[in-house]
Amino acid sequence: MSAAEVVAAAMFVGVLAYALFGGADFGSGFYDMTAGSGRRAAELRTLIDHSIGPVWEANHVWLIYILVMWWTAFPIAFAAATTTLFIPMMLALGGIVLRGAGFAFRKYAETYQQARLYGAIFAGSSVITPFFLGAVVGAIASGRVPAGGYGDPFKSWINPTSVVGGCLAVTTCAFLAGVFLTADAARGDRPDLAEQLRVRTLAVGMVTGLIVFVGLYPILDDASTLSHGLLDRVSPLLVVAALAGAVTLVEIYRRRYRLARVLAVGAVGAVVTGWGVGQYPWLLVDQLTIDNAAGASATLTGLLVVVGLAVVLIGPAFAYLLWLTQTERWSRT
Repeated sequence: MSAAEVVAAAMFVGVLAYALFGGADFGSGFYDMTAGSGRRAAELRTLIDHSIGPVWEANHVWLIYILVMWWTAFPIAFAAATTTLFIPMMLALGGIVLRGAGFAFRKYAETYQQARLYGAIFAGSSVITPFFLGAVVGAIASGRVPAGGYGDPFKSWINPTSVVGGCLAVTTCAFLAGVFLTADAARGDRPDLAEQLRVRTLAVGMVTGLIVFVGLYPILDDASTLSHGLLDRVSPLLVVAALAGAVTLVEIYRRRYRLARVLAVGAVGAVVTGWGVGQYPWLLVDQLTIDNAAGASATLTGLLVVVGLAVVLIGPAFAYLLWLTQTERWSRT
């Protein structure tokens, strides 16, 4: 394995982490959006605030990590992607900013109308941001980003693969969030709220599974290189994703939420890993391989040193933060 491939693998670990941790964070906005009104809706929104409050900013560290690795190690590919996919990337960035502002401001709103406005901004941005990020992935995976950049600013991300990628990103985020929020409600002695979330999560999980496998059909015609990888070396991961997803739904139905959380992470992780393995060795599918897009060898070596230091210095602190949020009992106050 070349140094460029090692760096690409380290970058993909960040993609996987952002999809899982950031995905569960984004997905909470779907349940906020569909909570309705009244006392039960207020309880659900309080649970969401408590669940994501300690980690919603920390999760974006993974996005920063990905971008820094990408533009430093693979500058040609980064320039090509950002010039071609400027629109969806800016929409995703705007969604991240609006989401954070809405989440923070609604806690300090002076009136009920202001709180509703900020809450709507938070919820809406939480849904559209994963869609645009998924559309970017679909554009790259379908070979619509030319190596020289400046591809079609609209057709590059408005196409079957990008639409499937966007919808899959939204539903997997909602599925992860539903599993974790249901577990949090049950752990906090909120059986009625846990039951409400349980029903919604089961429905979202079934829709997610449908998109994962039905979405393969338009990809077969629209992204031949990716589909070949998915049907060849990625098929075992698709089986793992299907089994883990099905068992997750069974465990949620049986109200065994602790195991369901682990299985949900495994199912979504298998889907995301399948995309990465499916397009290997391409960084920009049909345009640039990992080795061809790599920067100077000294830069790659320096990045690997920094990644090693980050694992030692930041990894334990981040793991401890996640452990605290998943073991602390949710207060009724």
